[in-house]
Amino acid sequence: MSTVVPLSVSVPLEIRASGTKPQPSERGTRFHLSLNVSSIERVSSFLQLVLGVAPAKLRADYAKFELDSPPLVLSLEPNPPQESGSLNHLGFRFATTADLLNAQQRIEAAGISTQREEGVECCYAKQTKFWVHDPDQRLWEFYVLEGDLEHRGGGQTLEQMVGDSTSCSLGIAASRPVVWEHRMGSEFALPTELADEIRLRGTFNVPMSDAEMTRIIQDVFSNLKPGGQVELHMLTSESPPTGPIELPGPAAYVKHVPVRTALLQQLAAIGFIDCRLTTFRSGACFQSNGVPLRETKIVAVKPGDSHESSRTDLVYRGPFAEIKDDYGTVWRRGELQSVSSVRWEELKKAGLETSFTLIPQTSTFSQCGT
Repeated sequence: MSTVVPLSVSVPLEIRASGTKPQPSERGTRFHLSLNVSSIERVSSFLQLVLGVAPAKLRADYAKFELDSPPLVLSLEPNPPQESGSLNHLGFRFATTADLLNAQQRIEAAGISTQREEGVECCYAKQTKFWVHDPDQRLWEFYVLEGDLEHRGGGQTLEQMVGDSTSCSLGIAASRPVVWEHRMGSEFALPTELADEIRLRGTFNVPMSDAEMTRIIQDVFSNLKPGGQVELHMLTSESPPTGPIELPGPAAYVKHVPVRTALLQQLAAIGFIDCRLTTFRSGACFQSNGVPLRETKIVAVKPGDSHESSRTDLVYRGPFAEIKDDYGTVWRRGELQSVSSVRWEELKKAGLETSFTLIPQTSTFSQCGT
């Protein structure tokens, strides 16, 4: 049975502002709450009146209040509250890296999966942190502050976060793509509305059967808009690992590794097109019983009206009786196969153009004599 370490947080009635710029090591553990707001400026002004303190940070796309009593870090994110509500995430900021590590070890010992990030730049600060999901899929952040920054963080700009300000001010959300993400270890519960993009992070690296994997891919396909895409990020292998998978560090949560070619074939069989590898490490990240495990990112598209004419019919000419490409597709000499135009371009770039005959869309083709 794991031992719960108390946070020793007292909450007196008096509200006191934090010092101007105290060092993180002097602050102790603080509760952290992040809210989605429709206007950083308006909500910051409101909170300044309610709390009686000025924001510790105030930018066009971010604000933060810090209190000593109660010990609180309250941040505001420019995401107009919609169906998901006003809560962005919550958690705790620790005084030291040792405190953070102790908390992560205690939580993992209790059987809860965590995702760690080292030295990330976000919210105008450099932080080391880990995340967990609670049973209702709320996101909890546990972090230490390593220093302030003058920029928000890599890849995070006001335009990318909130889109067109006119649309947001009018309450128009239709122009913003619907993106849903699942992370390894959290409950797999797809959104009720169709998505433009679904991201699966380590989803297939937890124990599951082939039938369960197929069901998840089918559900993802059904919950995408026509023309929407799925992005998969995980460890894959070239052949099924034998025996239990035992990996070091945060990768210890990986207990299942799909075979890359089989996964690509499953995507195509369910109806995805333009399946392509966007990341495939030539060097293995890990070895499991002699089987190399590689970081892999796959992107695939659900066909839409614009994709009807993007297929290419090919016949493999030889010289071999059959070949297998990097996606696991078996090409037999003389047989017709239909692939996406993207795949055909990849085959040409690989120098295989002369090994295939391109069949015009208006042509008929007979398998006789093959």
